[in-house]
Amino acid sequence: MHRQPHIFHGSCLLLVAGLLVSGTVAAQHSPALDRASIWIGAYDSGSDTTLRASNRDGSAYGDVNLEDDLGFSKRAWSPRLRADVLIGDSQGFSFDYYRYRRERSKTLSDSITYEGNTYEAQASVRGKLGFDFGSAAYRWWIGHGNDVFGIGLGAGYYRVDASIRGQASVNGQTAQAESSTDESAWAPLLQLGWRHAFNDRWRMYLNASGVKKNGGNLYGHIYNAALGVQWFATKHFGISAEYDINRIRLHQRHDAYNDSLDLKLDGPSVFATFRF
Repeated sequence: MHRQPHIFHGSCLLLVAGLLVSGTVAAQHSPALDRASIWIGAYDSGSDTTLRASNRDGSAYGDVNLEDDLGFSKRAWSPRLRADVLIGDSQGFSFDYYRYRRERSKTLSDSITYEGNTYEAQASVRGKLGFDFGSAAYRWWIGHGNDVFGIGLGAGYYRVDASIRGQASVNGQTAQAESSTDESAWAPLLQLGWRHAFNDRWRMYLNASGVKKNGGNLYGHIYNAALGVQWFATKHFGISAEYDINRIRLHQRHDAYNDSLDLKLDGPSVFATFRF
């Protein structure tokens, strides 16, 4: 079992340093950027989740869709945090974190008749899935007018905590099975971005990022794209709303088998945004 690290713990010193430096730099930055900002919000994600497993040679395999087969809710709110800090007028740090959690139980019962005999059969399945993603990147921004384009390089952290437990009984004879995993990894991150300022209160932005890892016990890719708008009620406070698309495909190697997670998340995110 692995403990979940605090995604921003190692980066808060960089954030504080950036705030101190940005306060002393007089260079004029684009009106589409802030010296520093903190976003606190939630992600209303619609999900499509498939877990797959196979033996090492691939001769036997199976899959389960958590929404269709186990009745997982297809929509739920997940917490989300973001922070940006500008150093000078065209470079800075960007941090992002969100958490996805689902859990569900399903019970089935039926009567089976065979050769004149009736058998009472019952089965229960409990599934749980947790996914955490955090990123830290250094960004370069091109442009000083109302439009700027950015590229960022950094690292992404992801963690998968999943389990399926099943129990079946026929005429009082019971059998049980369980499979679980709790694994995390780091991978290189690439970010692309665009910012546009309509005026002092209204902005539009586009974010895209990708994480890809080919080796290790937990490997695969994570892609994200988001289009959003910002409205600032005051100089330091505003509301940000965006639509996110996430595609997560991860594979894990075990001694006797391999499994994978195919997770699709789509939906709006809403943030309270504080800028400095």
